[in-house]
Amino acid sequence: MVDAAQFQRSKRNSHLTDGYNIIKFTNLHKLKKFVPNKRNEKMSSELSKTYDPKSSEPKWIKFWEEGGYFRPSETDKTYSIVIPPPNVTDVLHIGHALNNLIQDVLIRRARMQGYSTLWLPGVDHAGIATQHMVVQELAKEGKTKEDIGREAFLERLWDWKKHKGGRIIEQLKEIGCSCDWERERFTLDEGYARAVREAFVRLFEEGLIYRGNYIINWCPRCKTALSDEEAEHQPIEGSLWHFKYPIEGGGFIECATTRPETMLGDTAVAVNPNDPRYADLIGKTVVHPLLDRKFEIIADNYVDMAFGTGAVKITPAHDPNDFEIGLRHDLEQINILTPEGKINKSGGVFEGMDRFEARKAVVTALEEKGLMVKTVKHELSVGHCYRCKTIVEPYLSNQWFLEMRPLAEPALAVVRRGLSKFYSDRWHGVYFNWLEKIRPWCISRQLWWGHRIPVWFCDCTDEPIVSREDLTECPHCGNTNIRQEEDVLDTWFSSWLWPFATMGWPDADAEDLKRFFPTDVLVTASEIIFFWVARMIMASEHFMGETPFHSIYIHGTVRDSQGRKMSKSLGNGIDPLDVIEKFGRDALRYTLLAQAGAGQDLFVDMDSFAQGRNFCNKLWNAGRLILGNVRGEMSAEAVKRPPTKHLIDRWILSKLQRAKEEADNALERYRLDEATTSLYRFFWNDFCDVYLEAVKPRFDAHDEDASAVALHVFEEVLRLWHPIIPFATEEIWHKVGEVLIGGLGAPACIIAKWPRVNHDYIDDGAEAEFDFINEIASEIRNIKNSVGIGNRRVGDVVIIPADSAQEKIIDAHAGILIALARVDSAVCSNSRPDGPVGTAVVSECIVNLPLSGIVDIEAERERLRKEIGRLKSVLAGVDKRLSNEDFLRNAPEEVIINAKNQKEDISLKLNKLESALNDFE
Repeated sequence: MVDAAQFQRSKRNSHLTDGYNIIKFTNLHKLKKFVPNKRNEKMSSELSKTYDPKSSEPKWIKFWEEGGYFRPSETDKTYSIVIPPPNVTDVLHIGHALNNLIQDVLIRRARMQGYSTLWLPGVDHAGIATQHMVVQELAKEGKTKEDIGREAFLERLWDWKKHKGGRIIEQLKEIGCSCDWERERFTLDEGYARAVREAFVRLFEEGLIYRGNYIINWCPRCKTALSDEEAEHQPIEGSLWHFKYPIEGGGFIECATTRPETMLGDTAVAVNPNDPRYADLIGKTVVHPLLDRKFEIIADNYVDMAFGTGAVKITPAHDPNDFEIGLRHDLEQINILTPEGKINKSGGVFEGMDRFEARKAVVTALEEKGLMVKTVKHELSVGHCYRCKTIVEPYLSNQWFLEMRPLAEPALAVVRRGLSKFYSDRWHGVYFNWLEKIRPWCISRQLWWGHRIPVWFCDCTDEPIVSREDLTECPHCGNTNIRQEEDVLDTWFSSWLWPFATMGWPDADAEDLKRFFPTDVLVTASEIIFFWVARMIMASEHFMGETPFHSIYIHGTVRDSQGRKMSKSLGNGIDPLDVIEKFGRDALRYTLLAQAGAGQDLFVDMDSFAQGRNFCNKLWNAGRLILGNVRGEMSAEAVKRPPTKHLIDRWILSKLQRAKEEADNALERYRLDEATTSLYRFFWNDFCDVYLEAVKPRFDAHDEDASAVALHVFEEVLRLWHPIIPFATEEIWHKVGEVLIGGLGAPACIIAKWPRVNHDYIDDGAEAEFDFINEIASEIRNIKNSVGIGNRRVGDVVIIPADSAQEKIIDAHAGILIALARVDSAVCSNSRPDGPVGTAVVSECIVNLPLSGIVDIEAERERLRKEIGRLKSVLAGVDKRLSNEDFLRNAPEEVIINAKNQKEDISLKLNKLESALNDFE
């Protein structure tokens, strides 16, 4: 009477607690600041020339873990997430990475917001998958699990788990997941096993768990029952075979079936009582042509008169609808299959054949007897085992079931009332549709690895004996010769308790349960809404009286650049560890999270991760520029409250608040893609391309105001980016802290305060005024690019303002304009300069860049004329295709769209080139 959890208890009871840990919360403010070497030498505030993630990133994993930063703090307000437990057999793939990195962003941000955060990790025992691993190992030794027995087999399983299982946990640590690893749970650990047994017993006592003979989904390869959700239906090209059953006394009745072999288990032919074709045949006897068996033609309203012949062969043991008809008419239930999917002795001469071999043999036998009428191609949806992809068999079996309807109603109500909300809300309909049509859940599995069903049998009673504790004798008669149920529970029966069983339930006073349940958000994929999400809500509502999480964020699928789902068979999978080796951890994180929208699929290939690497390099280089221009040490107070005398300083501080506001709004809606875009746009465009470029002259002049503002903004940028790219930001943040007298107020970026919007810095006027200057600079750069000057610092700009207000702004900020446009001078005038001029208009202000002396006018004219001629020729060819009726009628839509886009692009280029040529003329 051994189950997996019982066996493990006996092997390690000398050092086990009840399976969950009560961690002494760390006073994070007492942690020492990181020191990079044993001699406590001062860190150099200078950043190396290039960012090297291979040398930088690994040390921070160790630093965070050893510092206790992943543990909850003593703060009263809490934020918690339970990890969707990967299977103990899993190895990290790109989908795992996406799922867990989203959670890491949410937990890191909450930690920085001052919450006591718990991200609780763990792994699932994965009944079928794990047992299969060890069965394969035994097969290599020429043995089966039955050869070595249940106890020895479980010992092999636990040994496999110890040495080979759970690798994914170490891989999640590698990508920077900040779970409290000291709280790691396993769905077969002792405390968790007690929770599973408690749930089973309570549901049995409530009359919701029962045992009975019903049609279930059976996998002949895994040799176990599956729930309806585990039988994944896929369309296949099959056949519809029409054959004749002889009627006793003469005549035939024609039936049609997609599974001819099941006729070996037929016990009736059914017709619709309203079908005039068969009115005279109801009650007559059919003679089975391949077996010594007779049965009646019965009438049942279920039969569709329009499908096939309108006469249906009835196999109560191998079709769920036939099973129900059989109950109504008290038909014999004949199971014709062995657990391996072979024909048993009920199949007569076909005994021992594989089910698909028997299909062919039955068709051949009917043909030989002249009873096969015709075969028609027929597409049908067939269930496949979700694990091994074998076609499952509807199979009459004695199994344990859980009645779901009473549990479904509260789960429907909690989502309808908005207490649990899906992001995006399009998943609400999917959730409601499944729960409204829910059927009993087959919870027993014919496996050895898992939670053995806590039911015993004694010869003194026909009733099962259910117990929270292991039994050694019958509670009714004292007989010690009792037998425990051989089956284990469906893996999902333990997983549906995950949000509260991991925190100490059924102990109502468990510390974690009181502090961190219910959790704040569940991050998962759409394919397990039925398997897991809905069931967790049902379990939590039933056992805890409340929803397990307030938000359910459903993310998309990671696909390759061609839109294909990644798979081994296609060879298009991306190993996250390969990405780390080539580009770094932050590059992996950035690239995936930048596409993490509300359920949209992601499209990546290996080269995509260069985006993340490039962004980290940009962040590093910005840090080098800023820190390289700090002379000595600065007051932390000066950086905390930077001066705002200069327009550009007020502008960047105001834009920073806008970026924070946008990022916060996006993150609250779980739109990580939008948050990343807002932060990227601010950092790359506003801060680096505009602000840092414009203040370089002030850096050169040792302007401390510029350094203070740049450090203020950059330090907040580091904190804003930390949840997404924690490694580079932690590295640079420590360097920033070293140049500030008084430090940054926290021992690590991971627990530095999340930047809040400071409305005092929002300045609409400064934004409008500086945006005007910046737009002029942008137009000047466009002119330079259009005439081949590029980024060279040349030219004397003459600006004709629309009014005196514009003139005042331009005069006041000419220095910034010159720096941003990279020209020699910029002056206001009332007239256009002589000679060839590049011109643009900004808010009715005319911007002129004289070209004489800086461009070879005649050569440029000739170049422009040639390019215009070439493009006109290309455009004529595109126009000819688009005016061709045959092309428009026969070409693929994608080709036509591409041609139209090409025409639009060429037209835009021509307009620009002709405008530039006009300036030269």
